Amino acid sequence: MPVTADQAYLLARRSVVRTVRQPANIIAPVVFPLMLLAVNSAGLRAETHIPGFPTGSIVAFILAVPFIQGALFATMNTGTDFARDIQTGFLSRLSLTPMRGVVLLVGQLGGTITLGLFQAVVYVAVGLAIGVRFASGPLGVLVLLALFILVVLAFGALGLVAAIRTGSGEAVQGLFPAFFVFLFISSMAIPRNLMTHGWFRDVATANPVSYLIEGVRSLIITGWDGKALALGFGIAGTIAVVAIALAATSLSGRLARS
Repeated sequence: MPVTADQAYLLARRSVVRTVRQPANIIAPVVFPLMLLAVNSAGLRAETHIPGFPTGSIVAFILAVPFIQGALFATMNTGTDFARDIQTGFLSRLSLTPMRGVVLLVGQLGGTITLGLFQAVVYVAVGLAIGVRFASGPLGVLVLLALFILVVLAFGALGLVAAIRTGSGEAVQGLFPAFFVFLFISSMAIPRNLMTHGWFRDVATANPVSYLIEGVRSLIITGWDGKALALGFGIAGTIAVVAIALAATSLSGRLARS
């Protein structure tokens, strides 16, 4: 066990260092979601006058979106970095060692989780700076951070699956817009109960991203909503478990062929 922990630590440290050495992989996941926050807050301000809208602050309502959009960047960053390891032969060299595949996956996610913590702190700080008051209080902020990290882990694991299956960083980057679509067909811009088009409400209801957004949003504008949090943590956890299992299975097959 100590050897396994040491291996995971070394790979996680390598992942963190590699992330830090690529400023674009830090700036984009932080800045772009904040830009979308500014655009949506300005364009959707009139929504607060709709009867039944859950808050009088459109900024507080939209603040949940940067967390999920920022987490989506984990899919591309993690997948691209791991695909690069495959293309450069790093993975093939590791296959000659007794290292277990799951340790490699856990270590690879180290940089992703570290970046996720940084993103979350920035988003919370920006929210507080522009006047958002978290209805769930300081403890709710900690729960929000935990939920966000779980979402980052889930999306990062999906990136690993894409990298292992394709072995190409370009292919992983090509999949990013497809993942991004799920954000725009969710309850990102308006609560599902206020959607006037039945087909869009049905799509948003079937979209798991809606529940991730609503879990984060509940901590910001509602307080403690057990159902929203249970769905948010449950769906994020399910995606993480399934994605890591798929990644481990795919990695075993790739290592066997190496």
